[in-house]
Amino acid sequence: MKNSRLNFINATLLSCFLFLVACSGPQLKFEPIPVSANPTEEATKLETELVNARQQQVNILAPSWFSKAEASLAESKKLIAQKGAMGEIGINVSRGHAELVKAQEMAKISRTAIPEAIKGRDMARVAGATSFGQDYADVEAQFLNLTRAIEDNNLSYAQRNQKKVVDAFQVIEIRAIKETTLGEVRKLLVQAEKEGAKKLAPEVLNEVQKELQDVDAFISANPYAKEEMHKKANAALFKAGRLVQLTRQSEMLRKMQPIDIALWSEAAIKKTAERLGAPDMRDQPFDTQVDNILGTASSLVSDRDFLSKQSKSQQDELLALKMKSAEEIASLQAKLDIELGKLEKAEAVKRMEQEHLAAEKRAAEEKLASERKFNELYNQVQALFAKEEAECYKQGQQMVVRLRGMSFPVGQSLIMPENYALLSKVQQAIRTFESPDITIEGHTDSTGALELNNHLSQKRAEAVRDYLLANSVSTEDKVTSVGYGPSRPLAPNTTTEGRAQNRRIDVIITPKGQSIL
Repeated sequence: MKNSRLNFINATLLSCFLFLVACSGPQLKFEPIPVSANPTEEATKLETELVNARQQQVNILAPSWFSKAEASLAESKKLIAQKGAMGEIGINVSRGHAELVKAQEMAKISRTAIPEAIKGRDMARVAGATSFGQDYADVEAQFLNLTRAIEDNNLSYAQRNQKKVVDAFQVIEIRAIKETTLGEVRKLLVQAEKEGAKKLAPEVLNEVQKELQDVDAFISANPYAKEEMHKKANAALFKAGRLVQLTRQSEMLRKMQPIDIALWSEAAIKKTAERLGAPDMRDQPFDTQVDNILGTASSLVSDRDFLSKQSKSQQDELLALKMKSAEEIASLQAKLDIELGKLEKAEAVKRMEQEHLAAEKRAAEEKLASERKFNELYNQVQALFAKEEAECYKQGQQMVVRLRGMSFPVGQSLIMPENYALLSKVQQAIRTFESPDITIEGHTDSTGALELNNHLSQKRAEAVRDYLLANSVSTEDKVTSVGYGPSRPLAPNTTTEGRAQNRRIDVIITPKGQSIL
């Protein structure tokens, strides 16, 4: 009874808010940016805010207003490129800011009005439901009908139809788990049997087959046990992949002579030892060679942990120094205020003018020094990459590293070992700059379903971000990932070459103190 009363109160408050929004009139009011402001910089701020809003799903929770804000930004950037009138650029930027604020307000209402539908959508996407193309798009369209209804002040429609959307997402989520994850398990089992698993690895084959049956039965019997469901499905997928590899290794070893097996094992250990910088111990027993590798790896992990702690300590010291400097500045400002109060008004104005001129001069000198330093670092980074690995270019005071040599398995976001060397150079490029902001952009071609491409581009950008963070290149607050799907092509999608060019990862490096564009 208490919950029903609270739901009634919440619905009433939301309805009142939407009524007030509706009564404000269809005309969106906004204040033009100040005459003293730089429209180009304001456009940069708007794009940053749109990227952040997209990561918070504002584009889904308030699609109409978000699309308007993106259109206003696109128009302002077009005018900037064409060197259009500053006033017209400023109007588009101001309108875009107002439209984004409106979208954020509507997104807040959507989160309060349809929380179960939002949660159901997130769970379905995590399960891989976007791979179903049109089937997923149909459910997504039902969800967007709810959020658009909220934008149209039709809260009752959204709340009345929320359960239907939740149920639709649950159906497609369970289907995704069974068809995507368990379907892949079944494919791997068939592959393993083709390659002789019944003879070469019968016990492991039986184990994986039984686990597949158990997981399928568990999913059917427990449709609401989402976390356990995902955990069991992923465990079965891992074991099926392991079965295939064990079968192939067994077949390979079966055809080899004992001395060939020994040499093959020795070569693998030697290669690992060389990569770790461990001594060559091939003249020692096998267990000693393994202990040598494990000990070296353990030492490297300890060293990495030590460096991470040391970096954290240095950051804490820097923060303390900043706080102390802020206190000193505040103290000096207070003394300056007292002194200014003692001086004649004319003398105070004169001094302030002199200080203003000096500050402008310093700012100009600092900007010139910053540009020179950026150009030097840009040249250093550009020299790191071969032409087929990456294309480097400037974007204002940012550096864009377009990873031509970066590739993923079809339809996946898994980073393969052949990309490690290129990503190692990306790490060097980032470290060349002093604590920069990094934006990882994922892009696809237009082949396939739009929602699947958007999701895939986001997951690939996140995979690169996770890889960089795992290697301690930067901190989480400094690295942003965003997927644009096929919305920002570099070439027409009508040719194979064009589509290949559009499938890319862009790493945007913004030095400290510069704007993100």
